[in-house]
Amino acid sequence: MNLDRTGFILYTIKYQECVDFYKNILELPVLFKAENLTCFSFGNAYLMIELDKDYHGEKEKNQQRIQTCLRMNVSQIRELSDKLISKGIKVNYQEHSWGTVAKFFDPDGNLCAFKDSEKFEKQIIGYKK
Repeated sequence: MNLDRTGFILYTIKYQECVDFYKNILELPVLFKAENLTCFSFGNAYLMIELDKDYHGEKEKNQQRIQTCLRMNVSQIRELSDKLISKGIKVNYQEHSWGTVAKFFDPDGNLCAFKDSEKFEKQIIGYKK
């Protein structure tokens, strides 16, 4: 599989505090911002801080809040999603105005996702203007 870029997503309920920490304390450069989302340069990868919109207080018993996502930016998102599905992996394929994502879990329950490279790079270019 050819990866164009990789990154980590931190889903947080303390969005602004986390953004301030990574921006002002760790002094990571901002790549771009969107509503409830800030993306930082993170070495050769990126670190995305995103408000956890699914958290509404305590989760149901035995259900943990997903706090991280291993993100892989790719150009062939549909093909890779179909390949995972053919191998028995459940994939949540989503098309949005800001891009396409395909979310899936590894065998240990860690959230992973493919993101379309083209729209991600356009977000970075658009923010720097």
